[in-house]
Amino acid sequence: MMASVLDDPSLDRLFKGHKDAVTCVHFSPNNKILASGSVDNSLMIWNLPAKGRCLRFVNHQDAVTAVQFCPVGNLVATSSLDRMVRLWKPSLKGESTVFKAHTAAVRSVAFSHDGARLVTASDDKSVKVWSVSRRCFIYSLNQHTNWVRCARFSPDSRLAVSCGDDRTVRLWDTSSKNCINCFTDYRGPATYVDFNSRGTCIASSGADRTLKIWDIRTNKLIQHYKVHSASVNSFSFHPSDNYLISGSSDGTIKILDLLEGRLIYTLHGHKGAVLTVAFSKAGELFASGGADSQVMLWKTNFDAKSYREVLEQHSRRATPNPPPHLTDIHPRVPHSHQAHTSGIQVSPGVTDTHSAEPQIVEVREGSQQNAARDSQSSITTTDDEIWMREDIMADESRRKRRGHRGRNQPPAINSILQHMVKQLDVLTQTVSVLEERLSLTEDKVQECLARTQHDAGPSDTPPDHLT
Repeated sequence: MMASVLDDPSLDRLFKGHKDAVTCVHFSPNNKILASGSVDNSLMIWNLPAKGRCLRFVNHQDAVTAVQFCPVGNLVATSSLDRMVRLWKPSLKGESTVFKAHTAAVRSVAFSHDGARLVTASDDKSVKVWSVSRRCFIYSLNQHTNWVRCARFSPDSRLAVSCGDDRTVRLWDTSSKNCINCFTDYRGPATYVDFNSRGTCIASSGADRTLKIWDIRTNKLIQHYKVHSASVNSFSFHPSDNYLISGSSDGTIKILDLLEGRLIYTLHGHKGAVLTVAFSKAGELFASGGADSQVMLWKTNFDAKSYREVLEQHSRRATPNPPPHLTDIHPRVPHSHQAHTSGIQVSPGVTDTHSAEPQIVEVREGSQQNAARDSQSSITTTDDEIWMREDIMADESRRKRRGHRGRNQPPAINSILQHMVKQLDVLTQTVSVLEERLSLTEDKVQECLARTQHDAGPSDTPPDHLT
């Protein structure tokens, strides 16, 4: 049985909890968690499989501008107008590592695909690269002449791309630190930029309402869309690279078929500007956030083309070498799509299958012990550890509610659960102390090595604490 060629996307859940505009969303690698950031200074962690529970982290002192999960899912990175970048362990302890990153607002943060490095973009006109494991600055890229809005690594981390208010999109070689190409086709600020999953193309969006796609092997513009009626704020490639979704200040989400080079859907749901969109890792879901303070979770559906049909379509490509690339799309010359409504209009009846008012646990680094570890916390955990305590506490709460309804619940179970929670607290504190000691030991070893090298004679390589 062949699957439907095209099914309409549908709204799956509506998440309410932010107190101001939602600026960024990102899925965890296992699709169990959705992270979102907001102008209300908070990072929120939504647990997708379980209903009615989320965490709110409120340590930033200004609006959160970007959020991204580490590729292995054990960390969440956020950037903020408070000039800081934070690496979070998404657990009830609310621990985070702080990068005093820039001298002005930080507009974006992104991991390399191996999780070893971070790239940040700022209003101080710079792009900076950081070591995740050592939690330190590595180098800076400084040819932008105005605010830098977004920066991303290529899938192989050999390249980086950035864009900003100087109306340029710059492509960087991460080895030589040189700008190897500069695209200057924008009539206004370039708002967002990213690589496709194969790393053969980059797309960028602009305040001039356009979406553009370049082949970075030939440095040619291969697709140019003008399907929105206001600034395009964000976009996301489908993992197959066959589709792209975009969010705009015109209040709509547009879905483009990149193989056919056309608009296929216009989604209405947000009240006001759509500020962020993102596909899940497998592409079966996508999320959007907007000025209405809401996060919407959508089922993709439109990627349900049968494999046979995809193969037939690929057999008509201009080049025979797999995998197919955007350069194989006809016509192969730049072509513009003007704003119109030929795409299918989808205005969902917003039925909230999650919870209109989820249980929100607000997490702050309130204790002095956590504050002292703020810049030293270790960055290793697992998704199972992240939600262990929350699941136990939720189960305990449900059992208590059932108990007062007259159900015969053995009193020993509550006692056991409370004991387990206390033991988890003790274990967490013990691990934190061990992590801190390991970090201090590592610092001392590095100091000893540096001292040994200095005693042995002059060296061209500076000690680690100076790099």
